[in-house]
Amino acid sequence: MSSGKYKRIVLKLSGEALAGDKGFGIDLDVINMIASQIKSTVACNVQVAVVVGGGNIWRGAPASARGMDRATADYMGMLATVINALALQDALENQGVETRVMTAIEMREVAEPYIRRRAISHLQKGRVVIFASGTGNPYFSTDTTAALRAAEIDADVILMAKRGVDGVYDSDPKHNPDAKMFDHLEYIDVLNKGLTIMDSTAISLCMDNSIPIIVFNFNVMDNIKRIVNGVKVGTLVGGAK
Repeated sequence: MSSGKYKRIVLKLSGEALAGDKGFGIDLDVINMIASQIKSTVACNVQVAVVVGGGNIWRGAPASARGMDRATADYMGMLATVINALALQDALENQGVETRVMTAIEMREVAEPYIRRRAISHLQKGRVVIFASGTGNPYFSTDTTAALRAAEIDADVILMAKRGVDGVYDSDPKHNPDAKMFDHLEYIDVLNKGLTIMDSTAISLCMDNSIPIIVFNFNVMDNIKRIVNGVKVGTLVGGAK
């Protein structure tokens, strides 16, 4: 096991993060960079689980707002996360990292069904586990999936990867050069201030299960490795200051 601060982590990647500057689809340079960071983290004997979003391919909420049935739109979004998961798996395995994709919606030809004990077994064997298809239910985000899976596998922390943003700010740093970054927040602060790092369901689930969240910039190489080794990076939500 790891001698660092965290021994088992859940890395949350948004679909938009995988698109890079293209804004849509999958940027292979970005996904290879992420795979490289995960590889270096696994080399520290850290167990890594990943939850991927699908917003680079499909977003259910806007489609629902335009009249599509919400459940149908959300199921389409879940399928988009599987595409991202398979792309990340391929990038990791090309770099020699053994990986398993586990889906909440069964599709045995391309991935394993999600079974909690099997996921933990894969992690204990040093494999990266990628959770796809969200929770398998409409109306729940992949943020909530990250909180749920972290609780189920007894992860030490959730790492919320942000593209080009170093942590949580009191206003948008892209539009306000005087925006202040928080070093630490309580869960209730996130809810009361309306900070959009995770949806309220996910934050509440983390709060109820005392799962710390670290919001960080994944564009800075080795940030994941630095975090698991105890270096202070980004904004910590919950947990010890």
